[in-house]
Amino acid sequence: MSRGEATAFAPATIANVAVGFDLLGHSIAGPGDRVTARRTDRPGVTIASIDGVVDELPTETERNTAGRAVLALCAAAAPDLGVELSIDKGIPLSSGLGGSAASAVAALVATNTLLPEPLATAALYPFALRGEAAASGAAHGDNVGPALLGGLVMATATGAQPLPLPDGLWCAVVHPDLELETRRAREVLREPFELDAVVRQQANLALVLTGLHCGDLDAVRRGLRDELVEPRRAPLIPGFAAVQQAARDHDALGASISGGGPSVFGWFGDEAAARRAAPAMQRAFAAAGLDSEAHLSPVRGPAAHVEQPR
Repeated sequence: MSRGEATAFAPATIANVAVGFDLLGHSIAGPGDRVTARRTDRPGVTIASIDGVVDELPTETERNTAGRAVLALCAAAAPDLGVELSIDKGIPLSSGLGGSAASAVAALVATNTLLPEPLATAALYPFALRGEAAASGAAHGDNVGPALLGGLVMATATGAQPLPLPDGLWCAVVHPDLELETRRAREVLREPFELDAVVRQQANLALVLTGLHCGDLDAVRRGLRDELVEPRRAPLIPGFAAVQQAARDHDALGASISGGGPSVFGWFGDEAAARRAAPAMQRAFAAAGLDSEAHLSPVRGPAAHVEQPR
């Protein structure tokens, strides 16, 4: 028998991962969104409340990432189901940490338990893409894929594929007290890219993927750099170059912009290196006049999941 109510958690994510624009993403431990889905007597999807660190999001179902995702799920799997969503935001707005994706994924995972015949987790991916499009204007899966499945994911228009990760790989991500809307961050990418830069980026992606599959961190280090997007988005983030250099100075395998920014992440070979780097990255943001918050996580971060009632 399906449930009458469920709450699900979906983690924050780091999209693009320097070399995989709109393709690669991984989840991180710590911040995330919670959504409670409740059965109602009347068919349809409504947003009952939005609380947490963000409360000014639209409550119109079609304009809300969680609402649009659940609308798509219900239309496909349970047209007569009535669902009421309560959203508890733990990810700041326009932070580059996948907040819109987390809401959509948490809402889907919670609602899925209310279906007469719940779907496999991976089958929720196309509905999460529909939700993501409500926020960013594009149905890209580099946030929703890792939020749904956990760890590092290659996300395409047709599915999300988990990727292997060497043991001990850690991430430090620093979120400055600054909002950078995804639509604005994508606007600077409108002009065509030079073919040579595209080829270099393809080579970097190949190095990272090969290094991950073979457990070769030197290959990851050589490839984990952004030849395309970072040069155009970096001017939108005060202090970016210094923050990136602080990560590199503490032996980062690579460091770049998380998602559309303004958060900045670095990958490290172990937890100790990530812990040493995070305060230095924060000091670099402080020198640019920005307070910040740091999160440390294994790159193999958590997946979305239903929480047990307290």
